[in-house]
Amino acid sequence: MFKNMLKRSWLSIKRKLDPNKYLASVGITAEEGKRLVGRLSGGQQQRVAIARALASNSPIIMADEPTGNLDEDTEDIIIDIFRDLAHKDNKIVIIVTHSRQVAKRADKVLTLRRGHLA
Repeated sequence: MFKNMLKRSWLSIKRKLDPNKYLASVGITAEEGKRLVGRLSGGQQQRVAIARALASNSPIIMADEPTGNLDEDTEDIIIDIFRDLAHKDNKIVIIVTHSRQVAKRADKVLTLRRGHLA
């Protein structure tokens, strides 16, 4: 599943990747990683998308509701990953969320109200 997603991705990845490393970092086992996307839960699919972003090695990661379908424990893990990417790997991480818990853990919060920055 992960390998197929990378092949179809618009990203040009020329280095050898270990998909299990990225999948494991978001709580997906090697066995789950072998499943077709349609056989994964919504939360698992979301975590695979995050793993793909991690594998891209892009300096900017944009995430739209990355924890929307995740339980609180997995949400914490994912936000920890994003924070590590920002603080340890010097990546720019932009998250769009309706979750106040996720927003509280951000370094900077911009709020939109009626289409304008509040």
